Amino acid sequence: MFEFTRRRSRWVLGVFAVLAVVLGALGATLFERVEGGGYTDPGSESSRALEVLRAEFGQSPPNLLLLVETESSVEDPESTAAATALVANLQEREGVTEVMSYWTTHLPALRSVDGKQGLIVASVLGSEREIDQRVAAIAGELTGNQGSLQVRAGGFAMLMHETVQQSKTDIAKGEAIAFPLTLIALLFVFGGLVAASLPLLVAIGTVLTTMGALWLLTLFTPLSVTATNVATLLGLGLAIDYSLLIVNRYRDELADGRTPAGAVATTLRTAGRTVAFSALTVAVALAGLLFFPLLAIRSMGYAGIVVAALAALVSLTVLPAALLLIGTRIDKGQLGWWFLRAPRPAPGEGAWHKLATAVMRKPISIGLAVTALLLLLGAPFLGVKLGFPDERILPEAMNSRQVAEIVARDFGESDQHTLVAVLPDSAYSAAGLDTIARDLSDLDNVRRVDTATGSYAQGGLLVEPTADNARFRVEQAVYLSIVPASGDSDALASLVEQVRAVQTPSELLVGGVAAANADSVAAIENELPWALGFVVIMMLIVLFALTGSVVLPVLAVVLSALSLTATFGALVWIFQDGHLSGVLGFTVTGDLSATVPVMLFAAAFGLAMDYQVFLLSRIREEYDRTGKNETAVALGLERVGRIVTAAAILISLVFLGFLASDITFMKAFGIGLPLAVIVDATLVRGFLLPAAMKVLGDANWYAPEFLRRLHDRWGLDDSGAARSPKREVVVRDPLAAARGEEVVVVDPLARAEAARAEAARAETERAEAERAEDGTGGARPQASISASSGSRATSD
Repeated sequence: MFEFTRRRSRWVLGVFAVLAVVLGALGATLFERVEGGGYTDPGSESSRALEVLRAEFGQSPPNLLLLVETESSVEDPESTAAATALVANLQEREGVTEVMSYWTTHLPALRSVDGKQGLIVASVLGSEREIDQRVAAIAGELTGNQGSLQVRAGGFAMLMHETVQQSKTDIAKGEAIAFPLTLIALLFVFGGLVAASLPLLVAIGTVLTTMGALWLLTLFTPLSVTATNVATLLGLGLAIDYSLLIVNRYRDELADGRTPAGAVATTLRTAGRTVAFSALTVAVALAGLLFFPLLAIRSMGYAGIVVAALAALVSLTVLPAALLLIGTRIDKGQLGWWFLRAPRPAPGEGAWHKLATAVMRKPISIGLAVTALLLLLGAPFLGVKLGFPDERILPEAMNSRQVAEIVARDFGESDQHTLVAVLPDSAYSAAGLDTIARDLSDLDNVRRVDTATGSYAQGGLLVEPTADNARFRVEQAVYLSIVPASGDSDALASLVEQVRAVQTPSELLVGGVAAANADSVAAIENELPWALGFVVIMMLIVLFALTGSVVLPVLAVVLSALSLTATFGALVWIFQDGHLSGVLGFTVTGDLSATVPVMLFAAAFGLAMDYQVFLLSRIREEYDRTGKNETAVALGLERVGRIVTAAAILISLVFLGFLASDITFMKAFGIGLPLAVIVDATLVRGFLLPAAMKVLGDANWYAPEFLRRLHDRWGLDDSGAARSPKREVVVRDPLAAARGEEVVVVDPLARAEAARAEAARAETERAEAERAEDGTGGARPQASISASSGSRATSD
């Protein structure tokens, strides 16, 4: 790959530029192809109920409300004529059924208490994308001033449509905040315009190609709007993270006297492998989301995998090509601000080294104290109450929210939380159906039950059936409409359980928004163990391939999970309990969207493991070099301290762009992800990791002999640095020591890695020689290259 990039660097940049423009153009229309919902389980009982309603009855629960405000009264002749015309317009539209209004039914529930407002209720059919398009057309043509009427659109379908539109606006605001902040931070990191601009350009290219790739993905599978939100800022963060490692290592290599070609070759062999490995951990963590049936969660999984792969691909192909063309001009435009380029302290004198050494003097007490702190910060999550988004997640100016609040305030009764109970494949007698309707109407929180045999309330018949009631029955199926007395989420969830517990002679399917929410929470809870198991097992395999140890992967997983406790505690404390709601600008709902903890865990856990890769690879390299566990921990932490700190700060600044969103659950990402990164970069990296590795000692590097042989053959070495070829690392078997046996395992990787180092060194020398022949720079003397390769510590 390097040889192709070196010889065709301009070609690589040109092809990528064209690809970015084409995919970016496709991505510009992505919002027309994504769906605003995705919070239901398509295989659940509630989804089956809706499928029967659509297939057998051509109906679905009402999902569109038109709030009609008159100047005087809904009974005014002029208002009546205008409202009736609106009803007729809706009835003539394709995909719109079950249109009811106060003016055509005179139901009290469709008239406000003061008599100045009325409701038109309808069901919009189709896929979520078709529903979104139809609602957009209705809102554009039938709302606003309609003669003497003022009309606003609401309902669940309008909520989903406005969520998509708000997400589009939020992405633009997030990028407008993230890009300038990141550029300023990069100037402080690199101290020069050229070096600072490269990660930002790579990030822009990554975001453009990612949005285009997601557009192509919609040709094969539906995507929720969550994919676009995550893809933009996660792509920006990862691309900057990876570019930071590449550019910083490249500058280090130039400072050591290498030619541009040699510097790029060494950078790809060291930092490049770290980037590839890190992208793999992020992709694995987000792949766990594919276990969940909810489209919103799966879409984030798809987007995460795509963005991690593209961020790594662009960083490992396009960025090296740019570095080859820039050459030694990477430091042009120096501004005099320094951070990573500040003189490194002598080994053993850096701040991170001193911190690690201090922690390892009292590892148990410090480790327990930090663990207790993290568990305390995570304690609020024990009181989590899961729910699903409603109109309150949107700004107060949104029509769907205004309509819902007006209906709740000004209308004595409302049918907007209606449940449906479907009895498929059943030819019920009138008496049998009457019994079921009476039983359902007698449940707590039921105001009315409508079906083919009439309307029921409090266990008795309220209204005799009319011709309109015939819509509840077809030849082999029947359904009942259950109108709750309260729209409280807890009361609705309880009602769903009660309806499902009613005994019927044949299968009873319960649908509606409340039933769908209950089914979605159950689906998340059912699939969560499988998703977690997959992610943990894959992480253990990946980290074993990196470290050759069976202990360190377990430690890394445990520490990464522990680093998320503060994040989950903050989610409940802020977004469920309502602290800081005034500062952050959101409405407290009293619960936490069930999708947020799952999606946030996947992203934050992947990022935490990302930084564990940086640390463990460097510590492993130091252990291979010295054979001393405590020394390796302190030196490894010292070597990667500044680069990981810079990466953590940059990616946190990017994720703060989520706070610009006016959608509440997206703000949760703006708090949760930066907090997870900061906790991992400070408390976990500075205290828990050195404390745990000190306590474990040589056991950190233990693996059974057969796994050592497996790693020797198939394991990965992401650092690119060899163990000393003059010595073999000795690792005492802790299990044998526990039995009182003096068994010593000679690490077989030393010889193999020494051979790989020799081959890598030869490749570098050849690349530099070819570069010299091209007239772009001279190769360093072989002795100098060897000395640098053998003694210089990597910074990634």
